[in-house]
Amino acid sequence: MTEPPAHSIWLRPERAGRGPVPTFDRDRIAAAGVALADTSGLPAVTMRAVADALGAGPASLYRYVATRDELLELMIDRVNGEISYAELGSGVWLDDLLALARQSRSVHLAHPWLLDATATRTPVGPHAVTYLEHALTVLADLDVAPRTKLEAIAILNAVIAALTRAEVARHLAGQTIPQWQQAQAEYLTRVVTAGRHPHLAAALAGQPPAAEDSTEALFDRIITRLLIGLLSPDDIATTPAPDHTGPKPPAVD
Repeated sequence: MTEPPAHSIWLRPERAGRGPVPTFDRDRIAAAGVALADTSGLPAVTMRAVADALGAGPASLYRYVATRDELLELMIDRVNGEISYAELGSGVWLDDLLALARQSRSVHLAHPWLLDATATRTPVGPHAVTYLEHALTVLADLDVAPRTKLEAIAILNAVIAALTRAEVARHLAGQTIPQWQQAQAEYLTRVVTAGRHPHLAAALAGQPPAAEDSTEALFDRIITRLLIGLLSPDDIATTPAPDHTGPKPPAVD
């Protein structure tokens, strides 16, 4: 009895055992898609456009990928393969995860279309699995539950994408970090002078003088605070909050 085809492209063989020798392979198709996306953006990546870049007809690509979504999976996994793990092994989990975060940021900046490609999908190809394995290896000796580690890595990746998206937007608008901070400060200062936001006013009043943050310094600071909060020991993270409702009346028999 013939088994139904696997839903994941990664569970299907790259080529059938019979038939003519394939003209292309998945990596070559992915490379063509990445080149198109890098130069013209994600909307430019169609099956026809990739086939044209390869000098083939669109129908020929369907021997390798069934849909455009599968093509995007190949492209996403290809650029995930650019992440380097050479800086890991410091023995300090926070330093190693921060190094991974910087690598991920670099890949997103090199391929801004990746932000849109992963906005509605979270494909897990071979290189994503490699990334996950390295992240979990870094956390192997940390005394938190496996689920906590997986959740922290997922949130870390989401925050990296959000920070990088903001960075790309600032770049497209021609703004530096100090310029962006100055614009935000001017607006918030004007808002709180009306007196309707006392807590915001107090928070702003307690801020130190604006520093000339670099993009990298801001990224490192946010990611470091995030990781420390997410990966607190489980006995701290799960301790019930203190009861501030006051003494309870005695039970009545």
